[in-house]
Amino acid sequence: MCNQGVVPIVLSHARALLTGTSAGRTAYLDADLRDVDTILGSAELRDTLDLSQPVALSLIAILHFVPDTDDPYRLVRRLVDALPAGSFLALSHGTADFNADATQQASRAYQSQGIAGQLRTREEIARFFDGLDLIDPGIQALHRWRPDDTSGDITDGQVSSYAAIGRVR
Repeated sequence: MCNQGVVPIVLSHARALLTGTSAGRTAYLDADLRDVDTILGSAELRDTLDLSQPVALSLIAILHFVPDTDDPYRLVRRLVDALPAGSFLALSHGTADFNADATQQASRAYQSQGIAGQLRTREEIARFFDGLDLIDPGIQALHRWRPDDTSGDITDGQVSSYAAIGRVR
């Protein structure tokens, strides 16, 4: 688990709750996603993950807080390039594709509080998976990616996010 710009109490809770046996070991790294060198060079990563075996990189609801000026495509590529073949990139990302007015309003609210953000289109989100094999059903509205019975009458506009998983070749 990597922390980017969340309140310090999250770090305290993570340290208290994320414990386990060596077989199910977890670690928490207090680092900024934009600092790939710190992430990849961290003792927490080396001591917890065996990068000679496939792992999952989960970037869930985080990349829409990384504006284009921080080159999120390069950041993700560097992280994915550190993973062995057979690993997975799981990603969800906010978009204005389904409900532009509401999502742009939410984006402005974040920005008014000093929280950077960048909603991206389906095509822009697809770029994060360049060179990876997309897992079926590909890039879908979040609630439509292998939905279950709890999805109910949720609309794409209510979710305003895409999700996908790609496998490293």
